[in-house]
Amino acid sequence: MEQDKKQKQAIIRKVVIGILLVVALYFGIKKVAFSLTHETTDNAQIETSIVPVLTRISGYVKNISIKDYDSVSQNQLVAELDDAELQMQLEEQKADLQQSNADVSNAKAQLENAILSLKNNKGVIELRSIRQKKVANDLQRDQNLFKEQAITKKQLDETEYQLAAANQEANNAQTEYATANNKIAVLRENVNRANALIQMKQAKIKETELKLSYTKITTPSTGKIGKKNISIGQFVQAGTPMFSVVNDSSYWIVANFKESQLEALHEGKKVNVRLDAFPDLDIQGTITSLSDATGAKFSLLPPDNSSGNFIKVTQRIPVKISINNQAAFKSKLRAGMSVFITVDK
Repeated sequence: MEQDKKQKQAIIRKVVIGILLVVALYFGIKKVAFSLTHETTDNAQIETSIVPVLTRISGYVKNISIKDYDSVSQNQLVAELDDAELQMQLEEQKADLQQSNADVSNAKAQLENAILSLKNNKGVIELRSIRQKKVANDLQRDQNLFKEQAITKKQLDETEYQLAAANQEANNAQTEYATANNKIAVLRENVNRANALIQMKQAKIKETELKLSYTKITTPSTGKIGKKNISIGQFVQAGTPMFSVVNDSSYWIVANFKESQLEALHEGKKVNVRLDAFPDLDIQGTITSLSDATGAKFSLLPPDNSSGNFIKVTQRIPVKISINNQAAFKSKLRAGMSVFITVDK
């Protein structure tokens, strides 16, 4: 009786082992057949564009109108920096600009007066020239009269003196004209300098107004806010990352296939996508592009096989995959999620 029981147990054991072997053989053959007809990788994840929002000026945070992971639209106001100092600076610059405008008006008035004075000097030169010619003619006539003893030597000396005075007055008029002309050049330069100063101050005002616009932080695109890195009252430096905007309308997959798998990959080829978080979803994708360099070439310190001991390591090539019918799975997709990619050979 005991011996029959042992025989039955031995038979059952053999049957169970046989069944297990058949099952193992079935799945083994299935897996081998699958690997012979497909290429797979689990070194893949969902990607999207993530835009950091940075401060462009330094200042204290005055207001924040969003919370972590809020949905935002493009150009939405989400935070403000204190702009009191910039407003005071702008008012001071505008008052300074008004003073500069007055200086330009004054410089132009001085220039106009100098131009009128130059015209007057030109008239004086013409008048002195006429008098100079008259006295020269008088001297010629008096010299002839003196030869005929018609006038005295004193009268001739008086005429010669008048000519010398007329010559000197004509020279003085020429000097005054040249001085006035040079003064006009200086005054014109003063007007140009005053106008340039106005342009510089106008540029300063525009710069301050631009900085004032930077106190209002807006979102660069539509999406969802990540975790905030600021709080009200905090002082932030220019270039400080405040938060990031995740584009929640466009996703794609970057799969890193081994270089030995590239033969089965090309642009336009269909792939099967399985999300680790939702393995039951039937998602299809299409290969849109293959990288022209291995992932190692984009690292901070790429390996240099020409130096040191060489150890061959299978490299991986990034492959970009678009998600077909993306709108149907939009609520399930998140940037950074792990996926499993299957491609027919």
